[in-house]
Amino acid sequence: MLMSSFDRFNEYGVDGGLAAKIFGPKFDVFTKLFQSHTAMQVKYLVAGAIALKGIGGILFIFGSSLGAYLLVLHQLIATPILYDFYNYDSEEKEFVQLFIKFTQNMALFGALLFFIGMKNAMPRRHSKKKVPKTKTV
Repeated sequence: MLMSSFDRFNEYGVDGGLAAKIFGPKFDVFTKLFQSHTAMQVKYLVAGAIALKGIGGILFIFGSSLGAYLLVLHQLIATPILYDFYNYDSEEKEFVQLFIKFTQNMALFGALLFFIGMKNAMPRRHSKKKVPKTKTV
């Protein structure tokens, strides 16, 4: 069977691979729940989440507290949805993987809160006005 170079390096296959098998049921449950409570389609929510993380990341790189707040908001919303370890028995393999990812994201959440706290604790620089020198005659 002749394989193209794309097929040889495509881990996801035509059905989405392991990622689609893991996140597919979670996405279906979330979609039904979300659409039952709102009239908005999920694709707009996903686009908003990507934009929130992108804009927050760019602002955070430049040291903005607003960027950190946007990333905190994204972490608060996305982490419990993506890493729902609480829906698995503790002996299952998925539980351990999801719990590790969940705790990593909570560590990032804590780091963002630390950044915001340190940013707010630092005194602002005030421009020093030059005091005119007195002239002696």
